[in-house]
Amino acid sequence: MKNDNLILDKSFQFSLRIVKLFVHLKETKVERDLCLQLLRSGTSVGPNVEESVGGSSIKDFAHKLEIAYREARETRYWLRLMKESELQESKLAESFISDCEEIIKILTAILNSTKYKQMPEG
Repeated sequence: MKNDNLILDKSFQFSLRIVKLFVHLKETKVERDLCLQLLRSGTSVGPNVEESVGGSSIKDFAHKLEIAYREARETRYWLRLMKESELQESKLAESFISDCEEIIKILTAILNSTKYKQMPEG
């Protein structure tokens, strides 16, 4: 799936990686609840970004992106926890954390730009 929209593509690819990581962690018997938390937050970024594109207003667009932003931050937390507790190999964990941080930066830039557009002139 190749889009002209960078954040749509990156969030989809990230979700795909999270699903594959979930399968791997489940096979290595990592705590089920931790895996599910990561799966839930990591795969909810993309759908919220996708929903934002279909937003009915700039305010709706921003609201959906804010949800995606919060889910990305939560995902980064779970990834860091798994890395520091050595449930995930450090190099692989860093790759996921780096991807997540890139998504957070893109979402932050879009949200900042959107908030600027929402400001009343005067």
